[in-house]
Amino acid sequence: MARIFITGSADGLGRHTAATLIEEGHDVVVHARSAERLASVQDLLDRGADGIVGDLAAMDQIRDIAGQVNRVGQMDAVIHNAGVLHGPDIFQVNVAAPYLLTALMQQPRRLIYVSSGMHRGGHAGLAALGTGARKVTYSDSKLYLTALAAAVARLWPDVLSNAVDPGWVPTRMGGAGAPDDLRLGHLTQEWLAASDDPEALTSGGYWYHQHREKPHPAVRDERFQNELLDHLAGVTGERLR
Repeated sequence: MARIFITGSADGLGRHTAATLIEEGHDVVVHARSAERLASVQDLLDRGADGIVGDLAAMDQIRDIAGQVNRVGQMDAVIHNAGVLHGPDIFQVNVAAPYLLTALMQQPRRLIYVSSGMHRGGHAGLAALGTGARKVTYSDSKLYLTALAAAVARLWPDVLSNAVDPGWVPTRMGGAGAPDDLRLGHLTQEWLAASDDPEALTSGGYWYHQHREKPHPAVRDERFQNELLDHLAGVTGERLR
């Protein structure tokens, strides 16, 4: 039985992931950005889940989330599921928040970063983060996140760090007409977080429906990874150790 923290688990893939892992007997820590949102998973709390509240768009609240989780105890796995598709907080929520949580939380055995096939349309550079430059797109943010997962795998050899493309699934973000299989959309995260399957006990992968795929070439570029890590350290005031 594993203890697993899932960001953005009030609805969508995060909620489905949490519900399945609870059903399988794992200790799950769910997260919502507000107390009102946490109330929507009262059924999961009633089944034994711990609840964490905090807005990933606010740096001080990210730090508080890390503190709340650390008080629960060391996690066996963390699934960085939360994300936004539009708006001014794309970089903060999709990239800076998972980075800062990774830096501040007690190091788990496994880290899973929920990416997207759209990362392949991201720009392989950090120009969008500069003053006066074009805005960071969702695709950019998922490219950065996928590179972060690969960088953590390289820097922390004792931790299994992987990125997952859940597919285009019918959630609130994906839309009711999304063509992919909802169950397959959260199966890989659950598998990487808790399975003892030899393939699940590997690191540095980019996964789609339990199969490794090749990510954008920049993901494996150590110079790009290091530039991203340096920028994130500057933005958050924390460096991965």
